[in-house]
Amino acid sequence: MNKLINVSPSPHSYGNDSVKKVMYGVVLAMIPAMLVSIFYFGISALILTAVAIASALFFEFAIQKYIMKVKPTVTDGSAIITGMLLAFNLPSNLPIHLIILGSFVAIAIGKMSFGGLGQNPFNPALVGRVFLLISFPVEMTSWPKPMVNRMALVDAETGATPLAMVKEGLKNNESLSSIMDRLPEYSEMFLGNLGGSAGEVSALAILVGFVWMIYRKIITWHIPVFMLGSMAALSGILWLVNPEGFADPVFHLITGGAMLGAVFMATDMVTSPMSVKGQIIFAVGIGVLTIVIRVFGAYPEGVSFAILIMNAFVPLLNTYLKPKRFGEIPKAV
Repeated sequence: MNKLINVSPSPHSYGNDSVKKVMYGVVLAMIPAMLVSIFYFGISALILTAVAIASALFFEFAIQKYIMKVKPTVTDGSAIITGMLLAFNLPSNLPIHLIILGSFVAIAIGKMSFGGLGQNPFNPALVGRVFLLISFPVEMTSWPKPMVNRMALVDAETGATPLAMVKEGLKNNESLSSIMDRLPEYSEMFLGNLGGSAGEVSALAILVGFVWMIYRKIITWHIPVFMLGSMAALSGILWLVNPEGFADPVFHLITGGAMLGAVFMATDMVTSPMSVKGQIIFAVGIGVLTIVIRVFGAYPEGVSFAILIMNAFVPLLNTYLKPKRFGEIPKAV
């Protein structure tokens, strides 16, 4: 009797996808961004990524085996994604013990405390990243610049990100044009030749991963397009109203975690809505909140906070924007 199979009502459809196949598809999509981070930040970026992945795998295995007393599922690829995304959101010169601490918070608190994969309401990597940002703000905002000696274990020079430079300059009543003169060209920002987190610097590499996931039907276009579109719309309105007080939409899209958040974090199938309407509302909310935090908030970057805030609304969106059941008879008016 214990081996009875529970079958849901018809209709049934067959698909050859699996959790492992989807997860490793996402891992492949993140490899271009990882390679670019290693190219610009050297071996320290490789160490950062390796430590984050290894510690995420260890904590998930240990918690499942010794605390939850269930069969470990570390081979499904979800812990690897959490480790990679956490590394992508950290400066490559972050001390190793803080990387491990961030992995612990991401896996133990952000994921396993809710029951594991499929049950966590918030993106685990962002939980770890925001914890580190709030707890260790100095270490988390000492951004390395692209290196000349890529074999160095420690980044020799740090500086502010373009978002932070604009934020600080405008706070000091500088004109935006004078601030932009000190920043890299947009083409360099697009390729990733600027300071920042390890995996968010190259918009081009992230877009390559986006195309791969669309091609493999791992994600749909709705969340990335509507998130970036709402960011562009709101920042564009502000820029048109006051070009010397607000940065243009292109700047907002190719700097910070906009591309990384839109492609790899907001699209997390566990923490994003199920319906297309829900995904659109979810994405627009992230885009608007991101610009509001960047422009009017205390932090120069707002993607992580915006995604976590909208993660909290996902159960509500799923409840009120359910797709119609197959064969459901419409209610009489």
